[in-house]
Amino acid sequence: MSSVSLPEVVEELLAEAREASSGRAGRTVRGHSDHRLRQTVIALRAGAELSDHESPGEATLQVLAGRVRLTCEAGDWEGSAGALTDIPLVRHGLLADDDSAVLLTVALQ
Repeated sequence: MSSVSLPEVVEELLAEAREASSGRAGRTVRGHSDHRLRQTVIALRAGAELSDHESPGEATLQVLAGRVRLTCEAGDWEGSAGALTDIPLVRHGLLADDDSAVLLTVALQ
């Protein structure tokens, strides 16, 4: 059994994102070769984004800190700390309105 302190990971990654030229940082906290789920914490400083990309398949996004917008052709989803949504199975992007951190959970094939 393993565990991780998400608040500690969020704090570390937000510090990295604030210093990174890309404005973002990430770390997979669960889901290496022996798991069916991959969970990755992604931190974005305010204004940073993940540009449009293909859907990873079945996945969810939980906001751990800040405020973000998940964007796609069908419309935007806005979430703040504590919010959880399914990621659409279409091209989408993610924009941080504030310094933010999210937990991306992906079902591996």
